[in-house]
Amino acid sequence: MPRDSADSGFIDALSHHFPPDMFTQAEQSYLEEPRGRFQGAQGFVARPRNTQEVAALVKACNDTGVGIVPYGGGTGLVGGQIAPEGELETPLILSLERMTQIRAVYPQENVLIADAGAILANIQTAASEVDRLFPLSLASEGSARIGGLLGTNAGGVNVLRYGNTRDLCLGLEAVLPDGSIWNGLKRLRKDNTGYDLRNLLIGSEGTLGVITAASLKLFPRPASLGTAVFVIRDAEAALELLSLAKSQLGESISAFELMHRTGLDFLSKTMPEIRKPFGDHHPEWMILMDIGLPKGLDPTEALETLFMAAEAEGISSDAVIAQSEGQRTEFWSVREHIPEANRRIGAVSSHDVSVPLGELPNFIARARQAIAQVGDFRINCFGHVGDGNLHFNVFPPDGKSRDLFLDETKQIKRLVHDIASDLGGTFSAEHGVGRAKKADLARYGDPAKLAAMRAIKDALDPKGIMNPGAVLS
Repeated sequence: MPRDSADSGFIDALSHHFPPDMFTQAEQSYLEEPRGRFQGAQGFVARPRNTQEVAALVKACNDTGVGIVPYGGGTGLVGGQIAPEGELETPLILSLERMTQIRAVYPQENVLIADAGAILANIQTAASEVDRLFPLSLASEGSARIGGLLGTNAGGVNVLRYGNTRDLCLGLEAVLPDGSIWNGLKRLRKDNTGYDLRNLLIGSEGTLGVITAASLKLFPRPASLGTAVFVIRDAEAALELLSLAKSQLGESISAFELMHRTGLDFLSKTMPEIRKPFGDHHPEWMILMDIGLPKGLDPTEALETLFMAAEAEGISSDAVIAQSEGQRTEFWSVREHIPEANRRIGAVSSHDVSVPLGELPNFIARARQAIAQVGDFRINCFGHVGDGNLHFNVFPPDGKSRDLFLDETKQIKRLVHDIASDLGGTFSAEHGVGRAKKADLARYGDPAKLAAMRAIKDALDPKGIMNPGAVLS
């Protein structure tokens, strides 16, 4: 483990070798994360402008045994970007916020190369300017940076059609723990030349190196988009609707999001200005669906045909199809603001689980039953049902503070994760492990996998300087 701190003496010694504005005292924004579960240790932030400066910083830290916490947009939800005070020697926060360049765009190849500090929304815009699509989309896209998204293998709403962030990356440039630069920034679709370092670094949460740039896949922009909200019979009907939609629309379905009445109730209470698709009436279960069709096909007609078939089979009883881009934005605003409404209400326990698609209704039923035996809690179950990823969040009874029920948090989390594991699922679908879920990884992780992970970590980072305390204990 790291044996030295990034204290003022260390910074003074380094500052002679770097530009004068490289190091600053860490402001509060670097020491907190969205859910407020971790408070970072006071220390210093390094803000390099290029890969060579990153490499020099990492080498200096490796030589002296100072830990490094790679920092992207700070939007991670499992504490991977925070080194809690008192846990270890104070690490150096290495922020890539100045490395924001779109290095190159190759429209004919459907490839874009960007610095790791590029904000996701800016990458989306750069793709759009050449009539292409970078399909990664999530609520934090206005501040999340591509390096952090790759480091956590973020998911988002379009995984069903386009895959996770891992699936959208062709190559990486990265600084390894000894300060060497791996020049793997290729535009190749095929490269069968030994171990895949790209996929090793993606999802490693900064514990194996610092991603400094990425070669990303672009896609043709669909000629027309369609969005609808379907009222469905129950959770089982979500799978029936997905199967029916795939049979009619094939691979044109980009998003298939499950929403529950509780989420809309929370929106009405905390953000009443957000317009709901069915007004003040909140159906128990809903599906928000996005489709993208090629030229010559009408998405409204396609969604109407799907609804008529779903209604005839008893799957859906009502639907609203967006008639304009403004209405489409309103539908998605509902889904995107549910996490913020959850935060304002205050969850007793939040979960990011994944189970096989066929087990989704079983998971929801079993988890609800288990939570009911603990107490009278409210549950907001929502998420990316098209790829089996649910956010199953537990809240106190109406009018009661979450602080009254924190003693039950550990029991609730254990129940939910046990059920997901029993059904062949996982305790972390898209948020990663970070610091918040290390104990879960130790409990549910396959022993052979954990041993291999430890061996890889020890081989690449023998001094343990890269994001110490994250992922592996």
